[in-house]
Amino acid sequence: MEQLKKNFLWNTLGTSLNAFNSLFFMIAVTRINGVDNAGIFTIAFSTACIIYIIGLYAGRIYQVTEPDKKITNKDYIANKIITTVSMIIIVLLFCVIKGYTLFKIIIFILLTIYKAMEAFADVFYGILQKNDELDKVGKSLFFKSVISIILFVLIDILTKNMIISITGMLIANILIILFYDIRNSKKYIEKASSINKKHVFKIFKLGFFTFAISFLGMYILNAPKYAIDNYLQDNYQTIFGIIVMPATVIGLVAQFLIHPYLNKILKLYESRDKKGLNNIVLKLIIAIIAIGVISSFLAYFLGPEVLGLVYGIDLTLYRVQLLLIIVASTLYTIGVIYSSILTTIRDTFSQFIIYIIISLFALITSNILTKENEINGAVISYFSIMLLQVTIYTIYANIKINKILKK
Repeated sequence: MEQLKKNFLWNTLGTSLNAFNSLFFMIAVTRINGVDNAGIFTIAFSTACIIYIIGLYAGRIYQVTEPDKKITNKDYIANKIITTVSMIIIVLLFCVIKGYTLFKIIIFILLTIYKAMEAFADVFYGILQKNDELDKVGKSLFFKSVISIILFVLIDILTKNMIISITGMLIANILIILFYDIRNSKKYIEKASSINKKHVFKIFKLGFFTFAISFLGMYILNAPKYAIDNYLQDNYQTIFGIIVMPATVIGLVAQFLIHPYLNKILKLYESRDKKGLNNIVLKLIIAIIAIGVISSFLAYFLGPEVLGLVYGIDLTLYRVQLLLIIVASTLYTIGVIYSSILTTIRDTFSQFIIYIIISLFALITSNILTKENEINGAVISYFSIMLLQVTIYTIYANIKINKILKK
């Protein structure tokens, strides 16, 4: 029981702080390096987060549940080396294709390496979690987050140079991986076994749809940012990044609401308890809507002033846009509830198709609307994407679940 409490406390603390890292980075860069540089940082960090999904691939879920008992920890580590190296290659190709300046390319590469190290550490987190040492995972995330933020801000204040600042926190993260993550996991890694190439590539097959859904899901959230990168100046990237930041908080709160119910949802589904399942879904949706309503009220009446105070720029012209982002995020989160249920009942291929459709819609609408209406177009496209997502998921999930539960 004591270990369970430690696991919960440290994991919640570490995961939460890690999720808000980008918020602190954005505040620091906007205030220290200016709006234009903050725009470059925003799109680079967003890109690194999308490519990070490649580094994670299926993530810890397959490693911890381990569907194939023959796959060893060494196989998972080898797989993670492939995925993280792929991240660096992909971002290099992306930067070359986009024709970015050398400064922008370096920022993209450094932030991608930063996220690649985070993805690499995740395989050791999986080893620790399997052996009931989730508290050490939380501690690692917590200290990495705190040290990264402090180092980044201090170095940036002293040098006014984002490249040096990112390099500083990157070195600190590598040292923590070497002397904490690997050191704590080492005792659980099989010494006698060798890496099995077939098993390494089998992991790719096992987790493909989970990876694809996560990757496309991350893209649709960031599609308007790429449209801004294509058609507008860097300062607009900063403004959009700031007004979309509160949406991240709603998403994080939603995850904390949804995750405790996943096991219960699975049991209700297995027992074909349609009424019980519908009650949980209804409670979750009501909770999300309540959070969305409160957030919308605060966003409209206080949002621009509070965010302007935090970031040091005038955002009063973007009151309506901020409100639309919050409403859109609330809609998206309702869709995530249905997505989580479908994932729990192992319906992933259909979601893969859904996300392809939404991604194509996001690509087209965000570019057209942003080109024609600048930042207002980006906000409208964001709202449209989220509305499409919740509509498709609500209709499909209800049809799918009702059809199965009638059997």
